[in-house]
Amino acid sequence: MIFIDLVTFPDDDEETSVFWAEKRTCYDSFYPFKVLSKNFLSKIDFEPITILYGGNGSGKTTALNVIAEKANVKRESNYNKSSFFLEYLKLCRINIRTKIPDNSRIITSDDVFDYMLNVRSMNDGIDRKREEIFQDYLEMKYAQFQVHSIHDFEKLQMVNSAKRKTQSKFVRSRLIDNIREYSNGESAFRYFTEKIEENGLYILDEPENSLLPNRQEELVKFIDDSARFFGCQFIISTHSPFLLAIKGAKIYDLDEVPVDVKKWTQLKNVRTYYEFFKRYEDDFD
Repeated sequence: MIFIDLVTFPDDDEETSVFWAEKRTCYDSFYPFKVLSKNFLSKIDFEPITILYGGNGSGKTTALNVIAEKANVKRESNYNKSSFFLEYLKLCRINIRTKIPDNSRIITSDDVFDYMLNVRSMNDGIDRKREEIFQDYLEMKYAQFQVHSIHDFEKLQMVNSAKRKTQSKFVRSRLIDNIREYSNGESAFRYFTEKIEENGLYILDEPENSLLPNRQEELVKFIDDSARFFGCQFIISTHSPFLLAIKGAKIYDLDEVPVDVKKWTQLKNVRTYYEFFKRYEDDFD
C-alpha cells in the first residue's frame, strides 16, 4: 500500500529567498533550513518501503520529522522544531494518494527508550508488591485463625489458600508476571509489534537501536510481511545492513551529492561490513 507517494523540499534558492525577504541574515542557525538542500535533496518518491540512509548530520531525522508533520501522523516524543520549523514546513509539499489511516504514527528511538524505562518502573513496583505478598503468605501459612463473623470469610479464604499452595504459586496467583522476563531487546521488539497495526503509514527513525542482530532480522520479516500482506507503508531511516537489505526497498543515500537512489550493496556502511568480514572469512572455516 502507498498512502503518500511524493514529498518535495525547498531548494537552496527558495530557502535563501525566505531569509532575504524577511531580513533574517543575522542568525547562526536556520535549522531545518540548509540541512536537506546542502546535498540537493529536493524530493522523495515513495514505495511501500522507503529507506533513508546516511551518516550523522545527513538530514535523515529532519526529513522524517517533516514527512510526519506534513502527513499529520501521531507521535509520542517531542522533537527539535526550532523557531524556523513551521516556516520550513510551508515550503514543503506532500502528495497523498490515499487517506492516511488514524493508526499511522512516527516511532523514534526516544519512544522505544521511554517505553523500556516505563517497563523498568513497572518492574520495580511489581517487585515491591511481591515482597508484601510474600510476607502475607508467611503470616497466613502459619496463622491460627478462627472465623467469628461473616466479615472474616475473605481472610479465611486467604489462609486456606496459603496453606494449600507453595510460596511461588501463592505469590503468582496474586501478582502479574514480572515484565523483566523480557530483555531490553525483546521489549523493544514487542513495542514495534504492538504499535504497528494493519493498514497504516509508519515512519521509523533508526528502529535497530536496542535490537541485537537476530532481533533486527525478526523486525525485518515483520516489516516485510506488514508491507506485503497487511497494507502498511514504511518510511525508515537506518544504518542497519539487515534493514537496508529488505527486498524491494527503495533506498536514498543522503550522503551522496546530489542525493541518489542506490542498491543496498553500494552503500558505504554496508561495504565496510562486507570488507571487514571478507578480510576474516578464513576464520569462519
